[in-house]
Amino acid sequence: MCSLHRARGSVLVIFLLLHSATSFYLPGLAPVSFCEPGQTGKENEVPDCKSTIEIFVNRLDSVESVLPYEYTAFDFCAIDSEKRPSENLGQVLFGERIEPSPYKFEFKKKVDCKPVCTKSYNTNKPEDKAHLDFLKKGMLLNYQHHWIVDNMPVTWCYDVEDGQKFCNPGFPIGCYVTEAGRPKDACVVNSVKTFFVSSFQSDFKDKDTFYVFNHNEAAGARLVAAKMEPKSYKHTKVEAPDCAGGPMYLNNKFSGELKIGYTYSVQFVEDTHIRWASRWDYILESMPHTNIQWFSIMNSLVIVLFLSGMVAMIMLRTLHKDIARYNQMDSVEDAQEEFGWKLVHGDVFRPPRKGMLLSVFLGSGTQIFIMMFVTLFFACLGFLSPANRGALMTCAVVLWVLLGTPAGYVAARFYKSFGGEKWKTNVLLTCFLCPGVVFADFFVMNLILWGEGSSAAMPFGTLVAILALWFCISVPLTFIGAYFGFKKTGIEHPVRTNQIPRQIPEQSFYTRSLPGIVMGGILPFGCIFIQLFFILNSIWSHQMYYMFGFLFLVFIILVITCSEATILLCYFHLCAEDYHWQWRSFLTSGFTAVYFLVYAIHYFFSKLQITGLASTILYFGYTMIMALIFFLFTGTIGFFACFWFVTKIYSVVKVD
Repeated sequence: MCSLHRARGSVLVIFLLLHSATSFYLPGLAPVSFCEPGQTGKENEVPDCKSTIEIFVNRLDSVESVLPYEYTAFDFCAIDSEKRPSENLGQVLFGERIEPSPYKFEFKKKVDCKPVCTKSYNTNKPEDKAHLDFLKKGMLLNYQHHWIVDNMPVTWCYDVEDGQKFCNPGFPIGCYVTEAGRPKDACVVNSVKTFFVSSFQSDFKDKDTFYVFNHNEAAGARLVAAKMEPKSYKHTKVEAPDCAGGPMYLNNKFSGELKIGYTYSVQFVEDTHIRWASRWDYILESMPHTNIQWFSIMNSLVIVLFLSGMVAMIMLRTLHKDIARYNQMDSVEDAQEEFGWKLVHGDVFRPPRKGMLLSVFLGSGTQIFIMMFVTLFFACLGFLSPANRGALMTCAVVLWVLLGTPAGYVAARFYKSFGGEKWKTNVLLTCFLCPGVVFADFFVMNLILWGEGSSAAMPFGTLVAILALWFCISVPLTFIGAYFGFKKTGIEHPVRTNQIPRQIPEQSFYTRSLPGIVMGGILPFGCIFIQLFFILNSIWSHQMYYMFGFLFLVFIILVITCSEATILLCYFHLCAEDYHWQWRSFLTSGFTAVYFLVYAIHYFFSKLQITGLASTILYFGYTMIMALIFFLFTGTIGFFACFWFVTKIYSVVKVD
């Protein structure tokens, strides 16, 4: 019989005694006080303090796979008697599955090598062999635990280059040494770190072998940090563990009966220098992103200043001279000698082709724009911080549902101004076209997750709830907005439209539609591609994203850049007597989404280590959803900017 012990790491939980409780805390994030057993309610103690510290477990994920799994999928020590905490909509959409765990300890009570449970396997039994194979697959793909203590992640801190310490809000379930003797992932980290006191931790040398981690050391006060050191121990007796042996390993060719024991140790350290309100800082400061973010902001500001100067030059010099010259013309002969944007005044507001589709895109884009602006604004205020799990996605979904009215109103107003009469079709397309494409893509991805048994698969009840929000709230609100949009008179244009369309002269290469559209998305993408790197890291590499202030600033810069770049190209095309600006303005800034898609493909092949067909399909499926939303968002910005610009310049020109 071979015995394998999973050492899960050493948890170091640091608490702080606060003498003042006058700080302001966000709703739902009030501090929890802890006190020693038997001290609750004593005089001079904080009332309603807790003596038992509970650890909750979340889903396990990996940078090498898009598929997360529930904690119980790997047959770890679990507890069935307790009810799992309630989850909000955002947590369900992100696939978070927070469950109670058997890891519970008393405040300030030191624990050494306490057993949790023992798992027995026999490789001759198909069910046991399947559990072991799945566990080895998790170690091979470097799946990470995510534990939670007092609403804080249990972190695994280790040294990186330049003497810095990186704190990862997750820790591995084990590691693997290849057949060539090359250690992977955590085996590399554990073999070089000095904080592993026992010398055996560098002895990960057996080839084609899995090493499983399994030991925890954790600490009235308030929790300000929870740190984990994953270790592997070979106990002399699994029933009475001593945490004093060499590393426990499972060779890939092993067969027979196997017992795996789980243990933990807890150590408490008091720190009076960390305030409870700043307890996330040690995690966030270990992520060296700030300097890069400032570089990104400065790079974006340079682009914005350049574009602003160009637009100002056009508005203050070129247009001013053009308008003054056109307004001083006294005869038709003088007008016939002129050329440029003034000559197309009778066609510039001619309804575009496919006006129905354009108006629907504008309605959906307006809905997305307002949703993103309000969500980022609340995130900057701290209401959607990482401590408030799932709040960001919940806020975005609820806002999108409630913003059906402006979507219907904008789509109806522009469709009516385009001369459309099929108002029923317009409203139905606004309600179902873009949201339907997103939902269909999402549903297919969910079927794949269901088939793979992933925790990210949305339950059927949640799908029904989302459909109810869509059909019962968003759709009626869209109809209400469309009603008011069609009820109002059409948008009044400053110039009349001629009955006979003007012939567009032969265009040079740089004034044609396709080159202008392709060039128009370069500058907006240049403003955001660094921010995109961190966003993609937070989604696919499971890194914590918290720099919403930077993100909101980049959001404003993106809006300005899309507007100015589209206005510049619109002016050049009007000067070339090409009056088809509506679709071109939408596609010019919307082409930024194509660059985003290309960058996402580059990110997949250069930065990620995702393997497997299912994970690849999921990555590109979700990326297509993000690209569509980004296309509608940026395209709407470009259209409204050009609409304002064209209306402005033709409203100040005298037309006979």
